[in-house]
Amino acid sequence: MEHLTQANTRPIAILAYHQIAPAPRRGTPVRSLFLPGWRFALQLRALKLLGWRGLSIRDLEPYLAGRQSGKVFGITLDDGYLNTYERALPTLLELGFTATTFVVSAQIGGTNAWDHDQGAVPAPLMGVDHLRGWIAAGMEVGAHTRHHVHLCRCDAATARSEIEGSKRELEDSLGVPVRSFCYPYGEHRAEHAEMARRAGYVNATTTVSSRAHPGRDDPMRLPRISIELHTNLPVLVARVTTGIRRWEASRGTRVAGANPAQHPPLRFPEDSAWGQMADTVGDSRL
Repeated sequence: MEHLTQANTRPIAILAYHQIAPAPRRGTPVRSLFLPGWRFALQLRALKLLGWRGLSIRDLEPYLAGRQSGKVFGITLDDGYLNTYERALPTLLELGFTATTFVVSAQIGGTNAWDHDQGAVPAPLMGVDHLRGWIAAGMEVGAHTRHHVHLCRCDAATARSEIEGSKRELEDSLGVPVRSFCYPYGEHRAEHAEMARRAGYVNATTTVSSRAHPGRDDPMRLPRISIELHTNLPVLVARVTTGIRRWEASRGTRVAGANPAQHPPLRFPEDSAWGQMADTVGDSRL
């Protein structure tokens, strides 16, 4: 195995977004998975100002393998919503970032049918032309099963069909290789990771809340950090740049096993990019 230096084993945050759109009224199912477009843009602009670069999972692969090092993080947007194309893509292009959207292949051009039984607001998904435009802009399309199923509730044959079929359908529709997979709801077992590997995927992402460790984590079970409506900007920046435990301890947040007395507050020099933004990012609404 290639020798990994300390520089190229820095943990890498992979951010997981869903709908980039104004949040529906309080009490609406899955409301937490909405994020207004201006907040999405603010989050990514702040990270760029701090010298970080957002990448698709495909573009992140050499960093995850420890072959390259740098101030990078992953950007993923689940489900292939039309608002990903309409609201997220312009910001990504403006900043020179890339991202991966994970698409439910049997629902292309449809709506989020898997959420309808919860009473969620129907939301349109990207069609083939949108997905081709996304790819032409330098972004990546990954697979998210055929029907957004709970893999752990499926028998082996159904799970295999969902995992393999999603890759095949996307490649047939879009004419490009599909190398990245995402487990719906983050649910999976070891056999599902093996199914994804055998199907020809190079990587697969979960919802385990952690940063990825180059050269150590299984590329078929990569962790991600979910960014939700309640996620404020200082916490997001801390999760990408330092991890979260020291930040939460410094803010007085209760963290299991953490002793605030042993974790001095995070400080940023006044002349640093972050210091210059302190008044803005201190607003918990961000």
